[in-house]
Amino acid sequence: MAIDIAEDQPVPISSLSRTAPPFFRPRMGSVTLAVTGALYLAAFTNRMFLTRAFAYFDSHLAFAAFILGLACLFAALIVSLSLKYVLKPVLVFLFVSAAAGSWFMDRFGTIIDVDMIRNAVQTTSSEAGHLLTPAFVLHMAVFGILPSLLVCWVKIEHRPFFGKVLWNSAAIVPLLLVALACGMSSARSIASVTRLHKDLMMTLNPFVPIGNAIGFAMATGEDETVVVKSLGTDARVIAPTSSGRPRVVVIVVGETARAGNFSLGGYGRDTNPELARRDITYFKETSSCGTATAVSVPCMFSNLTRRGYSHRAGLANENLLDVLGHAGVKTEWWDDNTGSKNVASRTAYHSFSDANDPRYCKDRECLDEGMVAALDGWLSTVKGDSVLVLHQMGSHGPAYSERYPTSFARFKPECRNAELGNCKTDEIVNAYDNTILYTDHILASVIDSLKARQDVIAPAMIYMSDHGESLGEHGLYLHGAPYVVAPSQQTHVPFVLWQGSELKTTTDPQCLSSRAAAPASHDNLFHTVLGMMSVRTSSYKPDLDVMASCRRVRDSSGVASARADF
Repeated sequence: MAIDIAEDQPVPISSLSRTAPPFFRPRMGSVTLAVTGALYLAAFTNRMFLTRAFAYFDSHLAFAAFILGLACLFAALIVSLSLKYVLKPVLVFLFVSAAAGSWFMDRFGTIIDVDMIRNAVQTTSSEAGHLLTPAFVLHMAVFGILPSLLVCWVKIEHRPFFGKVLWNSAAIVPLLLVALACGMSSARSIASVTRLHKDLMMTLNPFVPIGNAIGFAMATGEDETVVVKSLGTDARVIAPTSSGRPRVVVIVVGETARAGNFSLGGYGRDTNPELARRDITYFKETSSCGTATAVSVPCMFSNLTRRGYSHRAGLANENLLDVLGHAGVKTEWWDDNTGSKNVASRTAYHSFSDANDPRYCKDRECLDEGMVAALDGWLSTVKGDSVLVLHQMGSHGPAYSERYPTSFARFKPECRNAELGNCKTDEIVNAYDNTILYTDHILASVIDSLKARQDVIAPAMIYMSDHGESLGEHGLYLHGAPYVVAPSQQTHVPFVLWQGSELKTTTDPQCLSSRAAAPASHDNLFHTVLGMMSVRTSSYKPDLDVMASCRRVRDSSGVASARADF
């Protein structure tokens, strides 16, 4: 019997490739894809911008003209980049950037300016981990990765070069004309809204954040060439204490504590029970230099004031710790946060988060109690005038519940989730108030440690928070809003002063109480500390020392008298 072996023979691969159906890929012209991508960005990644614009415009017609004009500008810009090998990478980059920007803008009300980018770059991996939640990953997948995959799937039909120039121009010119017509038709309304509401254009996603990121990168490169200018090299301690004991000032730099939640300032909840039992002075109308750590911390230690401070100027000038060092005062910085922001570049520095002591730390995030526990040992080594800075973890969000031990969870129910969207407003406030309660305990413990050594030192403590925090007011969360549009919750900060018995005798208590009711700010820290340490320098300004007008002097017999100029 004959056997047909043809069916058993292998089929050539080349034959299969000719007969197999091709993988389906939709085709789209480059201009069509560019316009579609622009409309997607405008409509689906700009909720914060669209919401604010709708609220700010009185006329619906002016609002529609404004949005249509911007959409046309979006489209014209992307069409101009619709070149072969360029369009797809550009769209993928814009989609991913816009998805990330929309998450922080829409969820927290964040405005992504240069200072916010600097703050993000300087954060720690553990701190960033609280923001990179499963909900964030899902958001990025839906609004960034999925549209990017669709762009990669599409087969773009490109025209020859000269045809592309003509075709793109035929699209760009009408888009620009429509944008111009929209702008002119509602010019008065648009000018009025953008002038009165400077925050609006700051939220235009993704082009404004991308522009700010480029500005940050350029400034970072320039920072490397900064030469630090000396400050206060003429500083000297003009007189010892009457007892001869060394002056010791502990500066506690708070983190994210807002004055509105301090019962010392009138808050309805008792968040400061321990400080209320100490003999402290509370400056209830204090404003911060910035709304983010990267700005406020270097600014409060500089002599530049908020109006004169800039990131580059801060880098280019020595600060309070340098001036104290010139005067022979020992300085040291202890950090439980994300670093000193260059303030302690020229002084002794110790990071508690890097030490990661398991008694107080988990994954390099530590309770502030670790610094308090080490304070007694440090105080026992003090031989001369000294200033110690304690940089708190404080009330840093969004994981407020991780900033205090469970024994301080007085206000319940508390939000125990870094994803604030999963918590009710009351739960968020409860967790935040627990952080303030714990800070109250930390400050009282510092005071007690200093007070216990008054027989060998002349101590004092200053507490200032670097900035405040938004807890849902006006749809905002966390901090970092540009100062020009920042709400008071982010700029109104607590300021506490405690003096030991010896230094207290050098101050008129009634005068100081009166001064505490007047406005104060981060501008005062530099000069107030110099005054407390009895350091004279040409850099010192008595009018910015909150204690200068209340400071007494002693005559040769040691009797206190009215203040003379410092």
